[in-house]
Amino acid sequence: MKIVVFRWLVPAFLIAVSSATLAQAVPGKRADPLDPSAPVAPLVYQSTLTGYQRHAEQPVGSWREANETVNRVGGWRAYAREARQPDAPATNNAPPKPATPAPASAPAGHGGHKMN
Repeated sequence: MKIVVFRWLVPAFLIAVSSATLAQAVPGKRADPLDPSAPVAPLVYQSTLTGYQRHAEQPVGSWREANETVNRVGGWRAYAREARQPDAPATNNAPPKPATPAPASAPAGHGGHKMN
C-alpha cells in the first residue's frame, strides 16, 4: 500500500513543480540603467506602522476591590510562600554514565625534544 502511494506522489510532485516553474513571469526586456528616460516601475511605500493600534486606556478599578482580591488570594504572604517552594526536581533523561575506564598511560611529555 505504501509503495502505491509513493508511486502516485512522485509524478504529482513533479507536475506541481513544473507547473509552478512555468507560471513564473517571463522577464521582459530590462530598461537601460544609464538611460534617464527609461520607464521604471513606480516606488511603493508601505509604512511599518500600518498595522499599529494605539494603546487603549483601561478603566481604573476601585482600590478597595483590588485590595479585597489580594486579601482573598492570600495577600503578599501567599506569593512569598509560593516563591519559597523548592523547584520541582528535573527529570533526568540522560543515559547512565559508563563505568570509568582504566586510566591511560601518561604521554611521554617533552622527552623527544633536544635542546642544543
